[in-house]
Amino acid sequence: MSRAKKVFYTLAVIFVILLSYASYDISKRTTFPGSKSQLKERLKRTYMPVDSVKNDSLREKLPKN
Repeated sequence: MSRAKKVFYTLAVIFVILLSYASYDISKRTTFPGSKSQLKERLKRTYMPVDSVKNDSLREKLPKN
C-alpha cells in the first residue's frame, strides 16, 4: 500500500470516529419530541398559579336561611 493510501485511510478512520462521537453527544443532549408533554402544558404547570376558585361554584350548596 502506498503512503498516500495509508494517510487517506487513517484520516478516514479518524473522521468516522469523530463523527460517531458527535452523533452520540448530540443524541444524549436532546430528547425525542414525543417523550415530553407539550410546551403549553408544561408552561402552564410551571408558571401559572393554581386557581383558588372552585371549578363549578354554581353547584355549591348555599346555606339555608
